[in-house]
Amino acid sequence: MSMWWDLSLQALIFIVSILSYLWTNNIPQKLFTKYHTYRNRHKHQSRRHFVKAAEHLANSDLSSAVSQADAAILLDPTDAANHIIKSLALELQGYTTSALDALDVALSPLAIASLGVDERADAIAKRAGLRMEVSRLGRVESGVDVEVWSAAERELREAVKVRRESGRAWCLLAECCLGLGKIDEARDAFEEAVRVAPDSVVASQGLDRLKQGLKEE
Repeated sequence: MSMWWDLSLQALIFIVSILSYLWTNNIPQKLFTKYHTYRNRHKHQSRRHFVKAAEHLANSDLSSAVSQADAAILLDPTDAANHIIKSLALELQGYTTSALDALDVALSPLAIASLGVDERADAIAKRAGLRMEVSRLGRVESGVDVEVWSAAERELREAVKVRRESGRAWCLLAECCLGLGKIDEARDAFEEAVRVAPDSVVASQGLDRLKQGLKEE
């Protein structure tokens, strides 16, 4: 018993000595500084690739936009903006499912903390719209996938609750409600879309079509 106590005491003294040496020479602080320098350099490089991706996207060079977005993600996968711009480029190329996957990552615990409240609401609304589109493309028979569209409705209601001035989110919610047969809710959503975005052609035409359809009935 005494031998084990002596060994434990010697081990403790050794550990304390090592820690004292490290702190005396500021080694933990130096390592911490090096880590942050390394991390910040990667973030800076990631931001450069993001800017290039945005430039390619603006110029409709979609393949290059995806490549630059991937380079940005490789350097900083925790920045949701990198995943979002990749999603936009993929969607414009018609790769809707892949675009949805990229948005799922942007809104995952890995990256969602990098989004502001309004940005998060916009991303949630965008993802709901893509869910509806993927569901629509995957169905041969008429109608909608009620389970998928109901989940999309919940997401869209969350989005407009956070950001009530988003005309696009209100329009998507109206479209979703229409697909689910919720006519009154669809009309309310279109009316709200017209209120927050009076210049939106999609909102005004959607509301007109809905009113015309109700009159014909």
